[in-house]
Amino acid sequence: MNSTVIENLQMLATQTTSNIRTRGMELLAAYHQKPTVRLRNQLVQMNVGLVRKIAHRISHQCAEPYEDLEQIGYLGLIRAIERFNPNQGCAFSSFAVPYIRGEMLHFLRDRAGTVKIPRRWQQINKEGQRVRETLSNELGRQPTDDEVALEIGVTVQEWRDSKLAAKNRLPLSLDATICQQLDSPMTLGDTIPDARYQDLQGLEEDRQQLQRALNQLEEKTRQAIEYVFLHDLSRKEVAERIGVSPMTVTRRIHRGVQQMVATLKPQMAQIDP
Repeated sequence: MNSTVIENLQMLATQTTSNIRTRGMELLAAYHQKPTVRLRNQLVQMNVGLVRKIAHRISHQCAEPYEDLEQIGYLGLIRAIERFNPNQGCAFSSFAVPYIRGEMLHFLRDRAGTVKIPRRWQQINKEGQRVRETLSNELGRQPTDDEVALEIGVTVQEWRDSKLAAKNRLPLSLDATICQQLDSPMTLGDTIPDARYQDLQGLEEDRQQLQRALNQLEEKTRQAIEYVFLHDLSRKEVAERIGVSPMTVTRRIHRGVQQMVATLKPQMAQIDP
């Protein structure tokens, strides 16, 4: 295959991608103005690949089937479609990813047990409890770990590990005392941080990171982003305020967002699970 053919194929692929994106934005704008089930279904079909990509990635990190994650991901996609505002100048895929991924993670949290233990340990513990009861009746006393392990055909360490796993799987009461202070005991609940405070702290950290990224932008670019995203002004209104054309405002926003993403990427990589 010569270079001319390759170049033509690359050009065709670029044009096709551009056409799909343009069509997608047209549908999103139409849905934003007048939501219908037909438009929503079209948008879902156009973004199937995005859901599948995220589902594949998460399925390699958990025990849930890929198919279940994919179905849950479509709920997140629909939420993103309903909340997306095409006038904000943000790419839909960037907007939708947190909704899709978040829906899958909520599903995994709801499905997760208190503590997961290996299936083999579960089987050993179940069999060991049955054997221990039988030996207690036969011997007239509690059997030793060696006797139980020998009867069920495992090592003593495996039997002890299975007992410990079963014990640790039981939830602890938040009122359980973990240490005794001078005037009153300290409970497990006393050591748990306030969830609302943690959420507010996380939001404040995010705000500070965004502000630092904003402050690194050229002044008019920063103003354009702040007016559009923080003050909800149209690009025409912003153009009049900073003395440039609406097209220049759009270009500044696009360039500024790219610069902010480049600034924030190293920070996000450090905290991404």
